[in-house]
Amino acid sequence: MPPDAKRVEDTRAWLIKAARDLKAGEAALAAPEPIPEDAMFHAQQAVEKALKALLIWHDEPFRKTHDLREVGTQCVGLDPSLAAVCERAELLTPFAWQFRYPDELSPEPPTADARQALDLAREVYEAVLARLPGEARP
Repeated sequence: MPPDAKRVEDTRAWLIKAARDLKAGEAALAAPEPIPEDAMFHAQQAVEKALKALLIWHDEPFRKTHDLREVGTQCVGLDPSLAAVCERAELLTPFAWQFRYPDELSPEPPTADARQALDLAREVYEAVLARLPGEARP
């Protein structure tokens, strides 16, 4: 039985948003004056959206949250082979808010940290894509 067209469309839409976050993160680092905090925000967002795409594909409801531990745990429940990458991605959770507002406790992160965050986000995105059928991929 072919998958529901709406589920395919919704899954693809979340993956497209995740891919755009990856592009935005790369653009933030490629700028003449790199913006590592924006790259880290987009890395977190890309992971969150990719994992939620997997949940949508499996018809698994999720809360509106930026907590990658929570979302990752749900995904691991569907596919235990995601455990290692989801566990590593949990470290990106604070980037959903950490650098978004002026705060003397959150100095600008190093560009190398932002690069690592984006690399991890791309790894999660690729792991999710590998677990979805072709029609659900952008």
